[in-house]
Amino acid sequence: MTALVRSVNVGRAERNPAKRNRPTGIHKRPAEGPVEIREPGPRRGGLGSGVAGDFIGDGKYHGGTDQAVYAFAREELDFWEQELGREIPDGSFGENLTLSGFDVDDARLGDVWRIGDVQLQVTDARIPCGTFRASMEVRGWLRRFTERGRSGAYLKVLFPGPVRAGLPVELVRRAEHGVGVADAFRAQTTERNRLPELLRAGDDLCEQLRRRVEEEQRATARRAGGPAGQ
Repeated sequence: MTALVRSVNVGRAERNPAKRNRPTGIHKRPAEGPVEIREPGPRRGGLGSGVAGDFIGDGKYHGGTDQAVYAFAREELDFWEQELGREIPDGSFGENLTLSGFDVDDARLGDVWRIGDVQLQVTDARIPCGTFRASMEVRGWLRRFTERGRSGAYLKVLFPGPVRAGLPVELVRRAEHGVGVADAFRAQTTERNRLPELLRAGDDLCEQLRRRVEEEQRATARRAGGPAGQ
């Protein structure tokens, strides 16, 4: 099966079911025609999303360079349609890119994808939040999503440009270290003792995730009564 962009999804500001005083753009919908993908800059003072016209309500925890674009597999949405017994349109999980024929969750940190003239680099797993839970309206949703462990991937923008539905997705660089999106997801959720393993990704470990690993190491050292790194 050819790997393709099934849809490019954009969210508009709407009421947040989890945070009444803060709007959300989690409910994304397929855009008509090409959409510009760009480097959004830092979370504070930047553009927010790497997808033009896409709204991010909580800039403290979402958006910015290391979470410029969020990709999810259509096949995984199909799985959840069967599990939940309801239709799940593209963009329902808050993803900017719904891909078909491409195993997003097999990606490694640092992998580079090409879509048309755009190049994107895998940075991290998506960690589910309270807004995601509330938007799904499924009892035990965060637990079920976490147990499944197929989170989709965050990406940063290496080369900007327009992306539209129907363009092929090409893997142009496969990271050799073997640290995958699934590893990053487990290390940040159910297996936090594995966080130091992510350092094996070397330069492919994004700044945001590296800080999280280092913070955990310092906390572990404090609990042990010694300096970090010992």
